[in-house]
Amino acid sequence: MQKKTIITGTGSYIPSEIVSNRDFTVHNFYAEDHKRIETAPQEVVDKFQQITGIAERRYAPSHLNSSDIATIAAQAAIEDSGIDPETLDQIIVAHNFGNVIKHTIQTDAVPSLASRVKHNLKIRNPYCVGYDVLFGCPGWVQGMIQADAFFKAGVAKKALVIGTETLSRVIDKYDRDSMIFSDGAGATVIEYKESDGSGILSSSAVSHCTDEAYYIQLGQSNFPGSDPRIRYIKMKGRKVYEYAIKHVAEAMKECMDKAGIDIHDLKKVFIHQANEKMDEGIIKVLYKLYNITTVPKDIMPMSIQWLGNSSVATVPTLYDLTLKGKVNGHRLEKGDIILFASVGAGMNINAICYRM
Repeated sequence: MQKKTIITGTGSYIPSEIVSNRDFTVHNFYAEDHKRIETAPQEVVDKFQQITGIAERRYAPSHLNSSDIATIAAQAAIEDSGIDPETLDQIIVAHNFGNVIKHTIQTDAVPSLASRVKHNLKIRNPYCVGYDVLFGCPGWVQGMIQADAFFKAGVAKKALVIGTETLSRVIDKYDRDSMIFSDGAGATVIEYKESDGSGILSSSAVSHCTDEAYYIQLGQSNFPGSDPRIRYIKMKGRKVYEYAIKHVAEAMKECMDKAGIDIHDLKKVFIHQANEKMDEGIIKVLYKLYNITTVPKDIMPMSIQWLGNSSVATVPTLYDLTLKGKVNGHRLEKGDIILFASVGAGMNINAICYRM
């Protein structure tokens, strides 16, 4: 039997605070030029939901930071796997802004979130190494790719990979794009062990950093007269959409081709929950690359409608929910071929082909 990287436990944290689209209808929105958008807020919100599919999102309570919710998801994954956390070789935490204390805009990543998670888990083993990954929304997938590489290099056998974010604390409430973002955490325990075929089959990652590098960045509030020293997450929505539609499916196909997987054998795609219409468009392009015009209706579980876009947390959270029967109409069975894929700031894209 051949050794492979196998997911042996999953966990996630779904914040308790529900923010519906109705909560944004009392906002005044402003454009990048700091001019007020004259369209009625209700109309802005309705159009937003039509495009993104988002009806509500979750925000973390004020007493919990990114490292705290990462720990909750990690504890669930460790319990699910049944491992002794002292046997972990690596703790990899993907995020973008570190800890951001509620009602502030200052990010804190010293010490690293991985160090904080290890501390919270009370792991004493000094050979359990924790480090962070900054790779935009594809950070959790990239953490999985890195751990798999360490396993194959013979320097680790067991890892905890987490995606965590509290984007609600870095959004500009005057910007329409602020309605996309949310909070959450997802985690997986992975082990390098003898496999009957299950495990990571292949991976793919690309970065486009010329004109695309600043499609998502930090910038001044859209509100006129705002303090230019205070910066919020900003996104060129149309540019991101066009980029993703053009490039993500290509990376997904490359990943599947590396593994020698026939598109007809693909059971599910766990794609970054960025925008419902964009994700649907990416899947259509993927199948078109294989000269297939009809996409299977049950190929793509979605959580964006009620969880919003929690960046690095979307893919592991969606996978955990699906595994545990919490996504209607979607089930996973032993031997199923699935694809993890993501796109985000950088701009970065990655994918993993995995057999259950």
